[in-house]
Amino acid sequence: MERESTTITIKETKPDKGKAPLTATTKVADPPRAGWRKGLAIFDFILRLCAIGAALAAAAVMGTTDQTLPFFTQFFQFQASYDDLPAFQFFVVANAIVSGYLVLSLPFSIVTIVRPHAVGPRLLLLVFDTVMVALTTAAASAAAAIVYLAHNGNPSANWVAICQQFGDFCQQVSGAVVAAFIAAFIFILLVVLSAMALRRH
Repeated sequence: MERESTTITIKETKPDKGKAPLTATTKVADPPRAGWRKGLAIFDFILRLCAIGAALAAAAVMGTTDQTLPFFTQFFQFQASYDDLPAFQFFVVANAIVSGYLVLSLPFSIVTIVRPHAVGPRLLLLVFDTVMVALTTAAASAAAAIVYLAHNGNPSANWVAICQQFGDFCQQVSGAVVAAFIAAFIFILLVVLSAMALRRH
């Protein structure tokens, strides 16, 4: 018994003259490029580690600054310590707060590395980094004014320069102020990086 074959003929239709054939085109969107954002996030994390070192060094050096002159009598002792000046006390407290914030901000910085397009953590870091710029700059500026007076004095106010006698004390507080300004500069870089990462194409 022979099998019957069925053939279906499809007639080719030609497009009408003057009309272009309808063609469906699908444009595939390129995946978002997260490479440069991830690079910024990694650089942000490294800068935070550097800022932790600078802020901790500033607080530790200033908090341990103390010098007693070798010549003293039974009733008088010449001593210089950071807690004798409110500006230096504010400096230590401010840098301790900044150091604690930087340690707490590290997990959020890691989140921005894993998820470069996450807006929430980056915006949160931007806000708090801006606050820490103000706090660090204020503490460093206040301490720098006292260090300037310790080095040069003020003849108009009869304030005598003490760095000729308390050389080690002035050297340590000057180093602490420099470290605080380094931390403030790093914070400015962090704010700029966060603003760049939040910028839309």
